Amino acid sequence: MYPFLAPDFHIRWSTLTPEHIEPDIRHALDLSKKNIEAIGSQDLTTATYHSTFVALEQATEVLGRGWGRLQHLDSVNDNPAQREGLNKMLPEVSDFYSSIPLNARLWHAVKTVAASPAIALLTPVQQRFVAETLADFRQAGADLAATQKLRIAAIDAELSKLTQAYAEHVLDSTNAWELIIDDEAKLAGLPDSTKAAAAANARAKAVTTEAATHTTTGDDNRPPPQSPTWRFTLHAPSMVPVMQHLHDNSIRRQMWEASTKVGAYGEYDNSPLVWQILQLRQEKAAILGHSHFADLTLQRRMAKNGRTALSFIEDLHARIHRTFLAEYRQLAHYKAAKTRQPETLLEPWQVGYWAERQRQDDYDFDEEALRPYFPVDGVMAGMFEIASRLFGIAIRKSDTVYLQPGGKSHADETPGTVEVWHPECAFYEIHDTASGAHLGSFYADWHPRESKRGGAWMNGLHTGALGEPHLGLIIGNLTPPVDGKPALLTHGEVETIFHEFGHLLHGMLSEVPVKSLSGTNVPWDFVELPSQIMENFCWDRQSLDLFARHHETDAPIPNSLFAKMMAARNYLSASVFMRQLAHAKLDLELHSHLDAYLGNDLDVVDREILTEYRAPLNTETPSMARRFNHLFSDPTGYAAGYYSYKWAEVLDADAFTRFQSEGILNANTGRAFRQHILSQGNSTPPEELYRRFMGRDPQLDPLLIRAGLA
Repeated sequence: MYPFLAPDFHIRWSTLTPEHIEPDIRHALDLSKKNIEAIGSQDLTTATYHSTFVALEQATEVLGRGWGRLQHLDSVNDNPAQREGLNKMLPEVSDFYSSIPLNARLWHAVKTVAASPAIALLTPVQQRFVAETLADFRQAGADLAATQKLRIAAIDAELSKLTQAYAEHVLDSTNAWELIIDDEAKLAGLPDSTKAAAAANARAKAVTTEAATHTTTGDDNRPPPQSPTWRFTLHAPSMVPVMQHLHDNSIRRQMWEASTKVGAYGEYDNSPLVWQILQLRQEKAAILGHSHFADLTLQRRMAKNGRTALSFIEDLHARIHRTFLAEYRQLAHYKAAKTRQPETLLEPWQVGYWAERQRQDDYDFDEEALRPYFPVDGVMAGMFEIASRLFGIAIRKSDTVYLQPGGKSHADETPGTVEVWHPECAFYEIHDTASGAHLGSFYADWHPRESKRGGAWMNGLHTGALGEPHLGLIIGNLTPPVDGKPALLTHGEVETIFHEFGHLLHGMLSEVPVKSLSGTNVPWDFVELPSQIMENFCWDRQSLDLFARHHETDAPIPNSLFAKMMAARNYLSASVFMRQLAHAKLDLELHSHLDAYLGNDLDVVDREILTEYRAPLNTETPSMARRFNHLFSDPTGYAAGYYSYKWAEVLDADAFTRFQSEGILNANTGRAFRQHILSQGNSTPPEELYRRFMGRDPQLDPLLIRAGLA
């Protein structure tokens, strides 16, 4: 009756249609409200941990299930009717979730039970759940006066609407641009794989040679092409090769300029939304007694406060700044020598191209040479083999079926078949090798489409209790298959798959009996450790040989090509390092010192903050804050937390030294990582979990050594 709320482990995606959104979510809201009311109105003389804390965790489970499925579909299968349904219910759902910690009767019940002698008799994990719940309530404003609680609720509701609009603007403006080329001579320099993908894209969109260079992409009723055409978009698998390989400087400039306008013009302009979101976050922090949003957000993370996080970023900046500038000067010198022109500042649309040219000259290494060794299915199979050896698990693919939404369901006629939301989506099961127990299942959806937001991510759809499997997903926007051939990935895309799979393992291998402390529900600056440590296996010869196999011959990467790949690993490493530091610096400055920037032009602010974090280019780069989904497409997301990517690199580089010393595929080391990190969730403070695995606190040097920057 309520498909979005159905308890099925294997979700019937075709039944989750827009007309069900409002009745399903409203029904779930009613159930959740009744559950919350029951906890707050219980007799506190007989109230227990189970009638309060466990009941609180279960109170919103049905709503979380339905809303989570809807938000997921919004990210992978956007359409107007669904978007309208989500936006209609968004204020009510946001209001409800905000109201929970601000509910005075509920807070009184929670505090009363938490102070009872019975809490001391609970297990350590249950006691941590009590402590974390109390901290959640206080951080959300449970101790505020009634008028302040009302304002917090209003801020949360407004942030939900603004961040949803921000994300829609980024997606819509990305899809609103295309580049049609009908002269193959203009494609000089592009890899054959990129040209084939662009040609297939043009055929799929029925592009004609008369199509304009800049058009919207909503009209799919165009006549078939009359002569060969190639269609390029701002999605990464299309744009990145153009910026790296295309000889035509004017086309690269055109694409770069288009990319800087994502979220930055007309009805898609996110500039006012950025400032509104920042102001609301700052106001919320002030009401809750903090100087700024960074301190509010980081108080229970490893950094503890904004100053510590900013100092971490600035310390790394000081260590690499000189090398960063030297890399840029060398690149400008290289371009001048190659073109026999005076040395000048580079343009933004020239950097990627000349960097790739220089890498090929210096290392005789073209990353495109690696593509044939990275068919997506082979990468997945090899990655599963690595995980199986290390962590004691077995992963198998299930048969799947895609059904048209709202159509007649045939799932019952194909027993053992799992329904998916798109034909390209796959489904897998994870079992424990020793016990055979079903630990979890997950979906994988790797290729871009216009209804899917950019980037890559992992998410959970169901957190299992002990003995009950978890359900999750991993998503990306990687090079698609072309003309019936397998999708051949870049090495960077392979790292993306391993990264998201690391997040997934953190969720699927959790053994925490309290769902709220399970899996990836850890302090945000610890959550990237499991994901980033997996990327290391994309560089070691022993692990590479398990998945880097030529898609036609099954041959491993030749030793000569592997040597070039490793020699070029730290090419422009300071520049790559600095890009992440710049994102983190912008994030922390905006969320720590908003008063210093408010009211100014966003591009001026961006340049002021990042003067020492950017190369001196000839053309100023507009602020990426207008398309920075990590910061602004969620009420919190990575806001004041982007530094955690770099902090996690410190952790993963340091932790991987144990694998290096004990054996890259050493099962005992892998089991220890599963035991102390992957299975523990937030049952123990992250600092302690890390010490249990490494026997000491993290060290910075391994990261700098790995990057060639020590």
